[in-house]
Amino acid sequence: MFFKIVALIMAALFGLVTSEDLGFTCNGFNRANLTLDGIAQLTSKGLLQLTNTSRLQKGHAFYPTPINFKNLPNGSNFSFSTTFVFAIVPSVLPGHGMAFVIAPVGGLVDTLPSPFLGLFNDNTTGEATNHIFAVEFDTLQNREFNDIDGNHVGIDINGLKSVDSKPAGYYASNSVKLNNMTLASGQPMQAWVDYNGVAKQINVTLAPMNMAKPNVPLLSISYDLSPILNKTMFIGFSGSTGSVVSSQYVLGWSFRMNGIAQGLDLARLPKLPRVGPKKQSKLLLIALPLISAVVVVIAFSVLIYYVGRKRKFAELLEDWELEYGPHRFKYKDLYFATKGFASNELLGCGGFGRVYRGILPNSALEIAVKKVSHESKQGLREFVAEIVSIGRLRHRNLVPLLGYCRRKGELLLVYECMPNGSLDKFLYDKPRCALNWNQRFRVIKGVASALVYLHEEWEQVVIHRDVKASNVLLDSELNAKLGDFGLARLYDHGSDPLTTHVVGTVGYLAPEQTRTGKATTCSDVYGFGAFLLEVACGRRPIDPRVADEDIVLVDYVFSCWTRGDILEAIDQNLGNDYVKEEVELVLKLGLVCSQTEPAARPSMRQVLLYLENDLPLPELSLMQTSNTSLTLVGFDHFAMSYSSSADQPLSCPCSVTNSILSSGR
Repeated sequence: MFFKIVALIMAALFGLVTSEDLGFTCNGFNRANLTLDGIAQLTSKGLLQLTNTSRLQKGHAFYPTPINFKNLPNGSNFSFSTTFVFAIVPSVLPGHGMAFVIAPVGGLVDTLPSPFLGLFNDNTTGEATNHIFAVEFDTLQNREFNDIDGNHVGIDINGLKSVDSKPAGYYASNSVKLNNMTLASGQPMQAWVDYNGVAKQINVTLAPMNMAKPNVPLLSISYDLSPILNKTMFIGFSGSTGSVVSSQYVLGWSFRMNGIAQGLDLARLPKLPRVGPKKQSKLLLIALPLISAVVVVIAFSVLIYYVGRKRKFAELLEDWELEYGPHRFKYKDLYFATKGFASNELLGCGGFGRVYRGILPNSALEIAVKKVSHESKQGLREFVAEIVSIGRLRHRNLVPLLGYCRRKGELLLVYECMPNGSLDKFLYDKPRCALNWNQRFRVIKGVASALVYLHEEWEQVVIHRDVKASNVLLDSELNAKLGDFGLARLYDHGSDPLTTHVVGTVGYLAPEQTRTGKATTCSDVYGFGAFLLEVACGRRPIDPRVADEDIVLVDYVFSCWTRGDILEAIDQNLGNDYVKEEVELVLKLGLVCSQTEPAARPSMRQVLLYLENDLPLPELSLMQTSNTSLTLVGFDHFAMSYSSSADQPLSCPCSVTNSILSSGR
């Protein structure tokens, strides 16, 4: 007995909590002693709030004392059990999720918020040296981490590629059917995480707050945590926000080593903050019938005012649009967000509409609103359906399309606003801040990654139809975000795209579009080829200010290559600060993507492999030059896909100036 007391005293002196004695229950956090960092805080109501409406932030909350997770001397794992009640309250759309975490340190200082949940960064995710176990409650699908959807629970070992995950839900008693739950519903729900150190079994269970723990867990896997957990570890929670935010709360928490965590007293848990307008007081409801005649007159005047106001903000809403409710914005909200579409809020003008900056009053989210005229009712329903579908796209290099509004023949598209504006402002007309080569190359790879996602990785094929520098926006860290999906078209994988009228921008239009009216992934690749050259050369695809023979940029780059000095075409603003091999790769790849025959162009997947140096770019070789055509060979693996002859040359459309100049929007 004496030695046990001495051991307990020594453990306390060294700041360790012995596994035999550790067990705590927090029915709220009014008197809790937690280690907090980032934007995490304890509210006056006793809530643990991991995140708020601040964008691109993280929050951590850890039990302050390290815990002994392994027996001595053999080092085998203890069992542990924990339960907690949490809630994720979205601002406009669900942002990033949160996680219960066991980590070797109590402050994850080198981690990133989006999309790493405050647990890892680009260099650490997936590393065995992390020694991190986490259960994620994720409300955003990230393809790079193989997420199954945007509403799932996953078990993470040293990285965000979950070893097992399932859509959020629970199994009722004697039922094999999964009852779905929405993590970002704003409603509290309870989770249980149990590890049996003898059986090496991890169970994760989820249920509505007032429901008893289901008998069947949501996730159950056999996994030995002995190599993962160090002798001493910290336990707690991590949350993060991205460009779209959610407030993440923990209402109560119970933990136990070598036993079952004590159940929470749900009646004692703090209440979540009220979301939305407050209820009218009973006094007002009772007094309303007794209002005097004077107040009635005032009320009547107010009624007239609001009738006029309603007419001012009247918008067209047809029955078929009811299913798109969550994606449809009120014109009134957009009107006030943009200060009445004031001229000083104008971000830019294009061939397809004006774009205004705005701030949504309820969420403080900065948005960009694009006004697009839709010429007729014919096809409008299908057009809106595609806009709503595009609103479900989620990729780190895409500008989120939040929704739309329709009023008086006008279609308003609502995007998330990017603080650094469009890429073309950093390339043309003596920019105040020119991008260096590393920044440009990162932008190029970001746009390529976005197009791979659109063409191959989403549930439908998405053809952007207007890939160019002015439609690539830059966030606060100069990361590329491909935007402006007003012209995008969707079709199912394996099907044939429909013929439409020719739309796009002169200089980026593929030759076959003007002939067939069909936009395909190949035509997007052609536009990307023009984009590659304008980023590397700092010139628009068609520039009438230069010599006649160099007006068409792709012609000019081709001529530099034929003279043996393709680097002559690079942007002079780069000076000598660039990687020669990367610039040559981008310029040559721009020529390859700009070939006349659609089948001769690489896919965006191949393009990305070239840019990542995972696939060598074949050497270009000059076969012939004439007044009407420039011909390239050397890409036999592309040429064979559209020609029965292995020595069939690949025709480069960059010299067919008349064809490009005759292409309309």
